[in-house]
Amino acid sequence: MKRRLFLKGTLAGGAIAIAASAGLLIPRTVMAAWPKSAFESKNVNDALNAIAGTTTTDSSGKVKINAPEIAEVASEVRITVDADMDGIDSISIIVEKNPSPLTAHFELGAGALGFVSTRVKMAKTSNVIAVVKANGKLYSAQKEVKVTVGGCGG
Repeated sequence: MKRRLFLKGTLAGGAIAIAASAGLLIPRTVMAAWPKSAFESKNVNDALNAIAGTTTTDSSGKVKINAPEIAEVASEVRITVDADMDGIDSISIIVEKNPSPLTAHFELGAGALGFVSTRVKMAKTSNVIAVVKANGKLYSAQKEVKVTVGGCGG
């Protein structure tokens, strides 16, 4: 029985290797589209323009951002965005003072719940901004997260 599994695995691996070497499996063709210029932006307005074509956002109580008051480990800051509205197209997370402010961008399908959770890296104390695109408009919420030096509160 083990020999059969080994042979099946070897044949499957060989078939994938042949397909890849023949150019049939090219990673670029299977990767999802992503807003490259938005992630390369150096300020919040450029990132918003690249994502949505505008910098105008409406502050909304329906967009809730959950982040720690103090981030002791700046390389893993847990951010949760919950948007209680219909017709959500995307949710983006922006860290205002990062060298590249756009840290996450999620395109949501029709009928998806407006909830995302991720971890981001922060360069220093900054506002974390959640931007929700719904029904052709941008809604936002923000929260300041303090980053400690080395996790020692300094």
